[in-house]
Amino acid sequence: MQPDALSIHRNIVTLDTHIDIPWPTGPDPFQDGPRKVDLPKMIRGGLSAACFVAYVPQTGRTPAAEDAAYSRAIAMLDQINHMARTPSGIPMRIANRADAIVAAKRDGVLAIVPCVENGFAVGADLSRIGAFRQRGAIYMTMTHNGHNALADSCSPRRDLGDRETEHAGLSVLGRAAVAAMNRVGMLVDVAHTSRDTMVQAAEASRSPIVSTHSCVSALCDHSRNMTDWQLDVIRDVRGVIQITAVSAFLKLNARPEEVTVADFADHIDYAVNRIGIDHVGISSDFDGGGGFSDWHDVSQSPNITIELARRGYDRGALEKLWGGNFLRVMRVAEGLVN
Repeated sequence: MQPDALSIHRNIVTLDTHIDIPWPTGPDPFQDGPRKVDLPKMIRGGLSAACFVAYVPQTGRTPAAEDAAYSRAIAMLDQINHMARTPSGIPMRIANRADAIVAAKRDGVLAIVPCVENGFAVGADLSRIGAFRQRGAIYMTMTHNGHNALADSCSPRRDLGDRETEHAGLSVLGRAAVAAMNRVGMLVDVAHTSRDTMVQAAEASRSPIVSTHSCVSALCDHSRNMTDWQLDVIRDVRGVIQITAVSAFLKLNARPEEVTVADFADHIDYAVNRIGIDHVGISSDFDGGGGFSDWHDVSQSPNITIELARRGYDRGALEKLWGGNFLRVMRVAEGLVN
């Protein structure tokens, strides 16, 4: 089983939909180092494509703070784009469309996929969404920890004065932001959002929503995970939940060394059994909190494929889980561009 699984892993598109980058300083991303993801580790782990996120932390909501968040997001997107222009000895390219990700795999080139995490960076200026897309961002996570002007988060920031809810889901501006994302072909990411925000985004968006890094509440009752009815919404709008490698989302009160690929695969199994193979995918949240005993960094990515193959997932199913489903929703979003 293992040789066949490894062969499949090396030959299909393997897309991790959520990886953080350090900012503003950090180790050279082209050299082996302390990070869970760098280009040499991607090669060793057979990961062909990676969504690198321009993450913006939540702070007090003032115009100046929102402007600073936007400047940070733009600078991070520029840095992500610069990765593909920096000599490293490893062939890579920016891939901001589904077909480009597939083409990169065909050509033996790593695909670098820009994204944005936390709509706080939008502030009240929806033109910023177009600026993100112009720099290649394929999705924006509507919130992070804390409410913003667009929507409620599943994790209110009491230290910033957040009430349990502020907008009862999406704000009026947030609904306009979803429409703006649809117009430019960006996916609406509901990871980190409140449950009201999630279902309202599903209803408002003309393209399927995604949750780029979440797990299943039925197996681990965490506010960041999705309930059965949320999974059903994902299915009903033909979206995707990307099961992620954060130990706290996989196994309640467990330390990373106590979580295994079997625990991860249990969440895949549950979601597939609940909503079908077409609506489930894989992400790590590496360098943003993800990682456990036998998927500690990207070089160990084949362990996921080996465990899933052991459970009976064939090549077609593995292709869907490792990126095919996410590429499908990308194509829908791209098809809406005016």
